[in-house]
Amino acid sequence: MNDYMTRVLNDVKRRNSGETEFIQSVEEVFKSLEVVINAHPEYEKVGLLERMTEPERVVSFRVPWIDDSGKVQVNRGFRVQFNNAIGPYKGGLRFQENVYLGIMKFLAFEQTFKNSLTGLPIGGAKGGSDFDPRGKSDFEIMRFCQSFMTELYRHIGADIDVPAGDIGVGSREIGFLYGQYKRITGKYESGVITGKGMSYGGSFVRPEATGYGAVYYMERVLEHFGEKIKGKTFAVSGYGNVAWGVALKVAQLGGKVVTLSDHTGYIYDKDGVITDEKIDYMLKMRADTSGTIKDYAEKFSVPFFPGEKPWGVKVDVVMPCATQNEVNMEDAKKIVEAGVKYYAEVSNMSTSNDALDYLKANCDAVCPSKAVNAGGVAVSALEMTQDSIRYNWSADKVDSKLKDIMTNIYEDSVEAAEEYGLGYDLVAGANIAGFEKVADAMMAYGIV
Repeated sequence: MNDYMTRVLNDVKRRNSGETEFIQSVEEVFKSLEVVINAHPEYEKVGLLERMTEPERVVSFRVPWIDDSGKVQVNRGFRVQFNNAIGPYKGGLRFQENVYLGIMKFLAFEQTFKNSLTGLPIGGAKGGSDFDPRGKSDFEIMRFCQSFMTELYRHIGADIDVPAGDIGVGSREIGFLYGQYKRITGKYESGVITGKGMSYGGSFVRPEATGYGAVYYMERVLEHFGEKIKGKTFAVSGYGNVAWGVALKVAQLGGKVVTLSDHTGYIYDKDGVITDEKIDYMLKMRADTSGTIKDYAEKFSVPFFPGEKPWGVKVDVVMPCATQNEVNMEDAKKIVEAGVKYYAEVSNMSTSNDALDYLKANCDAVCPSKAVNAGGVAVSALEMTQDSIRYNWSADKVDSKLKDIMTNIYEDSVEAAEEYGLGYDLVAGANIAGFEKVADAMMAYGIV
């Protein structure tokens, strides 16, 4: 890392002390950018990296709500609008008890480059709350969402900032949030939020999009090595929307997902999550806020491994789909020892930086989350387009556009790495390709 980048990184660490995920994210991106920064000395003159690593706006607010017993609860809400150089801010809302400002900043920073990779005109943002929907009644979740939107509404809009769902924010929460937005503003502004139900401005394929997109990206990786998804086995973590989309598309293409997991452990299904009954049961588990992955083991009589992660299983492809930093160095060594050839981050920053380096050195291909999981935000942007023309495209049309976008992301990443002499480095290529578009726009605007 050159002197300029080192100085900026040290400033990031000083200004964001304790925000581990954000610092880790900046470090991971910077590893790939030295060749680009060396080729553009003008970036230092205009403080490009300093501006690119500082959010344009951070909103923090309290969220008071009343639980079913009549007691007042207070949570903290956030919206980090990181960069709108190429379009309105765009990024999900996460409701999870571990949410704090550092996680929101890391996700918004990653979102900036991910959104750039899609080729669509959307900037980067993220938001959420330390509210946990698990174990809450529908009315409690509704009251929380209404309180959350009562503050958030003043910071968003179709041409300003367009939130979507993320962990803990599914179709139920999106409905409550948008209902409150309509109530407060008195406007049917469908383009202000994505992930909506089909009856009020949603898009086909949106629930499946992140998982589908990840599999389309992996399909191109396998083609590079002369292989196909058919006959391949996949280890997946999580069992929510993303893991469900991966399992569904892998099954359609002739492969099989053999693991699912949550915070309590993982299941191993040697026959694969391939039947309609099993894939539909994932939806049922996701809708049941009090369930755990052990329910799947009991339903289908497969082994459950309490307190363990699914990373020692012998498979062809590993695709973490749950949350950030779910694969550390110890996990990475297990993955390599199991003979895994292909590793694709589907959850945002699934892997610690040292584990990612180890996997890059020992697997045939390692695919970064900002490229692999861009399908979700891509279809969200397609939903914005459909909202603007007041017309819903067919599921086949959306799916076709999604596949094209993921193919373009893969090809742009490969070309960017090759342009700078880095070989078949998908991690570096994605970082460079995502960075350059944002950098070009920021340079065009002057110092703003």
